[in-house]
Amino acid sequence: MSTPANLRYAASHEWLDPETGRVGITDHAQNALSDVVFYEAPKIGRQVKAKEAVAVVESVKAASDIYSPVDGEIVEVNEALAAEPALVNTDPYGKGWLFKVRVADPAQAAALHDAAAYDALAAQS
Repeated sequence: MSTPANLRYAASHEWLDPETGRVGITDHAQNALSDVVFYEAPKIGRQVKAKEAVAVVESVKAASDIYSPVDGEIVEVNEALAAEPALVNTDPYGKGWLFKVRVADPAQAAALHDAAAYDALAAQS
């Protein structure tokens, strides 16, 4: 399993890049979902709270809510996923990112799990 050290991780299996505000699902999560076939993006400009369901990914197995890891504003969505949702599976930390949030409180981002803590959490699920 790949868990980049520069990212922060929510217990609900989303990652946040604190430098860019990009959010996606972890390698562990995309593997559990299997083949992602659809992505319902949040609306740009939407104000979100940490742990609030803001998007949906559908796989051949199930539909899953995606939660914002922090409070903030949705400022961008990954338009490429409309045509190629499988990017979530093939490149979850790169081209498969889901949305970008303007982080309201950097302390919330810092309070998320680091890679080692997330790996320990993911190993239990």
